[in-house]
Amino acid sequence: MSYEIESVTHQAATRYVRGLRFALPTSLFLLATTFEVWEHWGEHDLFIVGPLGLLEILVFGVVGPTAVYLVLTYVERLLQTVQQAHTDIAQLTRRLERKVADRTAELERANLRLRELDQMKSDFVSLVSHELRAPLATLNGGLEVALQSREQLPPKTERVFELLLTETARLTDFVQTILDLTQLEAGKLHVHCGPVALKPLLRHAVAVTLGADAERVIWRLPSDLPPIWVDETYTEEVIRNLLRNAQKYTPPHSPIELEVTVENDQMRLSVTDYGPGISAEQQEQAFERFVRLPRHNGLQPEGDQPRGWGLGLYFARMLLVQQRGSLALQSPAHDDPQTPGSRFTLTLPLDKEEEGAA
Repeated sequence: MSYEIESVTHQAATRYVRGLRFALPTSLFLLATTFEVWEHWGEHDLFIVGPLGLLEILVFGVVGPTAVYLVLTYVERLLQTVQQAHTDIAQLTRRLERKVADRTAELERANLRLRELDQMKSDFVSLVSHELRAPLATLNGGLEVALQSREQLPPKTERVFELLLTETARLTDFVQTILDLTQLEAGKLHVHCGPVALKPLLRHAVAVTLGADAERVIWRLPSDLPPIWVDETYTEEVIRNLLRNAQKYTPPHSPIELEVTVENDQMRLSVTDYGPGISAEQQEQAFERFVRLPRHNGLQPEGDQPRGWGLGLYFARMLLVQQRGSLALQSPAHDDPQTPGSRFTLTLPLDKEEEGAA
């Protein structure tokens, strides 16, 4: 609409200058000639104004109007050039707008198709996971029943059953993680936040996750910790993921530090290891799906690839975001170049009611 208004304005200006180009020089010629005739009236005959009058008529009545005519002609051509350029720009803009509209429509269709495919993928993964849960539960139950009579089993058979039970439990955890992740990405996973005491939650997570390695933990907890406002089940799952990572990447007998601080209306929980650390390039990928970081950092010999599916950190961050929390990574965490380590810091909201009472 603005291009059309400007086009009309340029056309009106061009017509005005075109009319002025003839009218103004003619008016100047008539004005100069009339003035000179009147000025020299009576000096000579009626129709003879003398050489001086003719010179003045030539200068003021011919040269001046001619110069004005040439200037206005130049201005008219400039206006025509501007108008033509404006017309070309308007046409180009309309073509670009049509192309942008066409490309936008194509992108919208492609985006819709991608959303449909993503939904189909999520539905398929959810269906497969649901179908796997029942046979896995049956297999777990059968193995547990068989191991209840382990004294009647040959040692080799007992070891096989224990291995099978461990692997089926791990696969069951993976299936549950996939189910939860699918629901979370679809916006269907609902967290139920409430006041939670962090200290017993931490001690339970450490005992269950690290087992005999719990003695490696260095505790740095304030004596008085206010409750946090989180979903207890999912928050413990996040903490256990971080503890498992620290256990996998920290050399044997090296400590794992747990530190808690309270700042304003938030509580910060840091899990620090003494492992090989995470390079800056790897830190950008650490929270992506299905990314497993290698043990090797260029300073220590490269070991076996740690077990896992590369979903722990991705799932942990998304769970914390659902609870108005966050997860940050710092590496190196220590000055020792041989064991730079990594520090994962959870930010958790405090219990609002407790905070208000305080």
